[in-house]
Amino acid sequence: MQKYDYIITGTGASGLILAYYLINDTFFDQKKILLIDKEEKNRNDRTWCFWEEGKGTWDSVVSKKWINIFFGSTDFSDTIDISPYQYKMIRSKDFYNHVFKQLSKKSNITIVQETVIGFVDEGSIVEVETDQRMYLGGKVFNSIPFSKQFKTQKKYPLLNQHFIGWFIKVENHTFDSQIATFMDFDIDQKGNTRFMYVLPMSKTEALFEYTLFSKDLLSKEEYEKEIKAYLHATGIKEYSIIEKEIGCIPMTSYEFGKQNSRNIIHIGTAGGWTKASTGFTFLNTEKKVKKLIKFLKRRGDLSKFEKRTKFWYYDLFFLDLLSKENQNGAILFSRLFGKNNTYKILKFLNEETSLIEDLKIMSTMPTSKFLKMVWNRLIK
Repeated sequence: MQKYDYIITGTGASGLILAYYLINDTFFDQKKILLIDKEEKNRNDRTWCFWEEGKGTWDSVVSKKWINIFFGSTDFSDTIDISPYQYKMIRSKDFYNHVFKQLSKKSNITIVQETVIGFVDEGSIVEVETDQRMYLGGKVFNSIPFSKQFKTQKKYPLLNQHFIGWFIKVENHTFDSQIATFMDFDIDQKGNTRFMYVLPMSKTEALFEYTLFSKDLLSKEEYEKEIKAYLHATGIKEYSIIEKEIGCIPMTSYEFGKQNSRNIIHIGTAGGWTKASTGFTFLNTEKKVKKLIKFLKRRGDLSKFEKRTKFWYYDLFFLDLLSKENQNGAILFSRLFGKNNTYKILKFLNEETSLIEDLKIMSTMPTSKFLKMVWNRLIK
């Protein structure tokens, strides 16, 4: 059996971000690293967006940036300058091509196209089984969501951020390419938290995405019916659909880290690296990877990598409330954006605020309801 120092199972965003940071740190130059995925990643299968200040690691593959976002609802609507933040968009094909090109230059990297069946931590080594052979790894970083326990457990609420998006093209100059619609709740909520998300790539091309934060998914026809209605309501009647995308991201404070062992850590969505209250994953994953790189240099037990932070509790209480009052999501987000400085909100959602800043933001929310969620947690 072939033996590697590190094995990364799954080459989605988390697996490739980790691999990218490993090969760009000379500390790991002598480590033999294996990446396993059942399919070749070479197409636009998803879109990642995030906000950050100034120049970032992935700017060379960012396809579009905005410094103005629109938030819309019946209670509060405004176009907001988010500088010094920039809202950035990456198409997955560009990301895959960039990272795989860098990996191909390193002699210590091996990439195989096989299906991972499972893995076992034997204490001193991890056995990774694929549909073709067995590999041995000193440490395994798994991004494949094998476990479904987060869906069946009852301790923590589970909502889904689910959506269908259309990249459309029109003939005339229709879109303001300088403004991204972050959330437009001015649509029928139908007892859930529903909004339109619009990213104009140019004056003639844009992504329109119908998104829900709710427990149950819709039929494909329901999402697409709402996109058509929104386009019609905004005066867009003639258009061609260039691409479609579909997704479902779990939003939960379930402690995925309990699945980790001394030599196995779950990363990305499989490791709970998605920001539970928003569903944003890409930048959150990069931050986790940076911490993991430092951790690998000084410690051996991967089960001790992560600890709860104050933001874990904030997300938990927010999801407790949103799962119980899913029909009020638009109201909650409207208060958040209507009563706070947007830069501070984005800083808060990036988990970069101080306790004083946290308290100022939380004071603008329905305090009694959140205190009730806290109390319910304390008495459980």
